[in-house]
Amino acid sequence: MKKIILVRHGKSAWNNSELTDHDRPLATRGLNDVPMMALRLKEKGLTPDLIITSSAIRATQTSSLLAEVLNLPKSKIVYDKTLYHASFTQIVKCIQKQDDANELIFLVGHNPGMNDFIAFFGGNFDNLPTSGHYGFEMEEDQWMQFRPENVKFWFFDYPKKER
Repeated sequence: MKKIILVRHGKSAWNNSELTDHDRPLATRGLNDVPMMALRLKEKGLTPDLIITSSAIRATQTSSLLAEVLNLPKSKIVYDKTLYHASFTQIVKCIQKQDDANELIFLVGHNPGMNDFIAFFGGNFDNLPTSGHYGFEMEEDQWMQFRPENVKFWFFDYPKKER
């Protein structure tokens, strides 16, 4: 069984107008929410085989914090510049080309692409909040088979969700 968890990057800082969008770091809220959400994953026993992340600073920081809390070596983080503001079709292509040896993958990225991806795969909600997680699973053994007819909802979690 293959599983993927979409992770929206943590809340980013907007206090430096000289930075490009790509170079904005996490805000204090993001620096607090990402580890808290990673602990929730850890409590569920969810440690990925691989983290694929957008190259944006806020996404790479999110990935590093996830890896730190989950005791995952940094070598298990793959930086993919095509995920920076990727469309849902780009996200699908990224997933479908992954090594089938990886059973659980975290993909760290951005909206609106993640929202569109979730909607394409049958999710029915307005917005994946910053630091939020949306999980899918499929019975197929190959990532190339990651298509709507093979995928089902697994779970949805976000910082303000009551536990």
